[in-house]
Amino acid sequence: MAKWGEGDPRWIVEERADATNVNNWHWTERDATTWSSDKLKSLLLGLSVEDGEGRCEVTEVSKLEGEASINNRKGKLIFFYEWNLKATWTGESKTGVKYKGSIEVPNLSDENDMEDLDISIALNKDEPDTPLVNLMKTKGAEKVREALGSYVGFLKTEFTQGMILPTANGVAKPQSASQSKAKLDKTQVSSGSSTVAPVNTGVKIPTCKFTIKDTFLTSPADLYRVFLSQEMVQAFTRSPATVEGERGGKFRLLEGNVFGEFTELVPDEKIVMKWRFNNWPCEHYATITLMFLDRSSETELKVECRGVPNSEEEQTKGGWKRYYFEAIKQTFGYGARLF
Repeated sequence: MAKWGEGDPRWIVEERADATNVNNWHWTERDATTWSSDKLKSLLLGLSVEDGEGRCEVTEVSKLEGEASINNRKGKLIFFYEWNLKATWTGESKTGVKYKGSIEVPNLSDENDMEDLDISIALNKDEPDTPLVNLMKTKGAEKVREALGSYVGFLKTEFTQGMILPTANGVAKPQSASQSKAKLDKTQVSSGSSTVAPVNTGVKIPTCKFTIKDTFLTSPADLYRVFLSQEMVQAFTRSPATVEGERGGKFRLLEGNVFGEFTELVPDEKIVMKWRFNNWPCEHYATITLMFLDRSSETELKVECRGVPNSEEEQTKGGWKRYYFEAIKQTFGYGARLF
């Protein structure tokens, strides 16, 4: 027991500006269910395989039942996740015949290793037989297994940022990303030797703001519609996308690499959105404002970006120019000079 006046160091808060969970002593829990659902969809949608018979692609995640959470106790992270998922795959043979089938994974859990997952591939009952089923049962199943393994990896690295806080002396303990092989024990990550570089946590993310502009040979109304129409977004990204073109509506595009929410819509004039790349720190979004300015025979699009991580500034600028500006011009014929 600590002497009177000295205090137990596990409860000293004066040395931390935010006075929270010093030395990671308290039990803390973070719900990872919503994040996991989004991450699983982003990893599975657009997944594709191909051989001499044709090509198959995961086009929909129709069922995601389960939950995930992470607990921190004395600097140890304990992972709980259990998912039952179902997806749809579509295939096209070299002769142009299209097929549709299903993927089911009933036992994605912290108690099962990746090689123990049951991945069931089937062709819809009303579909004729095709060699593409075998393609999905071999290469397709392996890609699904890899994607689910990536989810577990992201859960242990990306989502856990901030859970192991700096200790009273300002140094955070490194975390091991190894998973216990014991079926009856929950997966734990503990401080100790690790081949994985420690994640910097407990600090604010340095961000930046910038503005980029471009002009398009179309009206503000037509250009405004491009960003809110799911069909048009799928056209210029050339991949499946989800776009709920209303205030509070969600969007996900570019194989799940970009997603967010529309927070303000002024028809034909302005779109404000929460926006992020999927490799940004967990739950961190930039605020993107699109201003559609009528310039007589063309429209000037002004994109203001705030809250972009400093390390992602150039990637974000380049992504908007390539995957939005250039792609929209090429797809819809709105080509104009770039400045």
